[in-house]
Amino acid sequence: MSDLVGWSIGTAEQFMAPLGRRWMHVQAVGRLASEIGPAFGNLEHVLIASAYLHDIGYAEELATTGFHPLDGARYLRAEGHELVARLVAHHSGARVEARLRGLEDFETEFPFQASALDDALTFCDLTTSPAGERVSIDDRVDEIAERYGVGSPRGRAMLHSLDDFHRARLATLKHASEAGIRLKDC
Repeated sequence: MSDLVGWSIGTAEQFMAPLGRRWMHVQAVGRLASEIGPAFGNLEHVLIASAYLHDIGYAEELATTGFHPLDGARYLRAEGHELVARLVAHHSGARVEARLRGLEDFETEFPFQASALDDALTFCDLTTSPAGERVSIDDRVDEIAERYGVGSPRGRAMLHSLDDFHRARLATLKHASEAGIRLKDC
């Protein structure tokens, strides 16, 4: 296990374990990232770390803006993990939600890379239920939109980004398959 992955698991547990079910989700997202991580070569550790830390901005101690991708990314940047911060900032349609929230400088502060790692992190997050079970992207998006409200910035961003999420899923499954990694299809 790399130093970054060890640090990310410990940090995630410190901040996320008190959040109960969300911690279950984070652990399952991390396990899925570990499963597909070898497909990303020397960036495997970055994907796994990002998976464990993707929701860290929900921690009360870090939630300064109320927009968890931004709060988490700022913390991770301050800790010296720039690439992980950028991935966390943009997971699961966050740039669309940032625009809906009027956060005009979001993409200036955290430029979007549109990378295979971005796709993989979104895949891991959106095929994992709040309780840590594998689910389809459609079911996960429906669950999020219902929980936050279809008209909320989060709900609207999720529904607006559905095609991108399916594209990310297919790209990640293809990337994993080309590396000889077979996943249960969600």
